[in-house]
Amino acid sequence: MKLILSIILLTISLFAANESFSKSKQELRKIHRDHQTTFYCGCKYNYTNKDNMIDRDSCGYVPRNEYTKKGKKNERARRIEWEHVIPAENFGRQFSCWRDGASECVDSKGKEFKGRKCCEKVSKEFRIMEADMHNLQPAIGELNADRSNFRFDFELPTTGQYGECKFEVDFKADRARVREELRGVIARTYLYFNKQYGMKLSKQELQKYEAWNKTYPSDEWEIERNKRIAQKQGTANMFVK
Repeated sequence: MKLILSIILLTISLFAANESFSKSKQELRKIHRDHQTTFYCGCKYNYTNKDNMIDRDSCGYVPRNEYTKKGKKNERARRIEWEHVIPAENFGRQFSCWRDGASECVDSKGKEFKGRKCCEKVSKEFRIMEADMHNLQPAIGELNADRSNFRFDFELPTTGQYGECKFEVDFKADRARVREELRGVIARTYLYFNKQYGMKLSKQELQKYEAWNKTYPSDEWEIERNKRIAQKQGTANMFVK
């Protein structure tokens, strides 16, 4: 009986849940209205400044690449993007549409495709996970791009790659290193996806995130943000306390 009830409740929640990544980003701008601080660097930002949303002086951020290879301004170093703390690939590869594609995933030239684009088209559950606001944090676009789908490292970052920002990408090892203060938030995000959606975590990952969750408890903003998201999305992160 309990199992049947759980399935019914999950079905209801999935039916009612937001499955629009674009809508989530719009809502998060409102949720962060009085806490406009980037996740990785702790920079102040302002959406109304079209030339450069990032207040670099507030955090000592210096872009790794101020300009593109073609000599143009690196726009991603000047704007805010909503970063998936858990990359879409991490949970997406558990879907067959990501790994194998689907019959509906054919472009205008008749070429089959798979991965994120296919799952966005055919999987409601994937779209809900992709749009889950608990997994989205404001980040400088350049850092979002450099981090890519890399896992977080056990090691702490050194400064210099992005000025005074405590964030480091090891491109050879496919790892990203973040400031110690973020370990708890990251851990609770992974644990939430594991609990809410059954996203698989290795034994090592589970041990790491459980330890981080205990060592780095939620602060006032994380708790407030969780409440605001729950009001809009209908689901709270049960690990934020």
